[in-house]
Amino acid sequence: MENNETIVVDQQEVQQGKAFAILSYFGILFLIGLLAAKENKFVQYHVNQGILLLLFNIVCSIVSVIPFIGWIVGIVGSIFGFVLFIMGIVNSAKGEAKPLPLIGKLFTIVKSY
Repeated sequence: MENNETIVVDQQEVQQGKAFAILSYFGILFLIGLLAAKENKFVQYHVNQGILLLLFNIVCSIVSVIPFIGWIVGIVGSIFGFVLFIMGIVNSAKGEAKPLPLIGKLFTIVKSY
């Protein structure tokens, strides 16, 4: 399945994996869901989204070292990253598997859904 579509998951999987899906957006804590819920498609989808968000935040941090333009890009990117963080948590808490805007459709790192 392409990463740009909303996936359909069993409601039982959603209920079992909500906590792991939410943790996936807290930086390196995506590893908990990656290891503890390997077979849960809902969790693995949000782990993938969490990894993409982490990579986005790392790139913003690196770019922010560049004077002037990098500072502006870093600040705007950090604010956008925080908005994506909130959106990811809300989506996983609601039991939805929607890609994050702009970055959620880039590529698939964890392929089990």
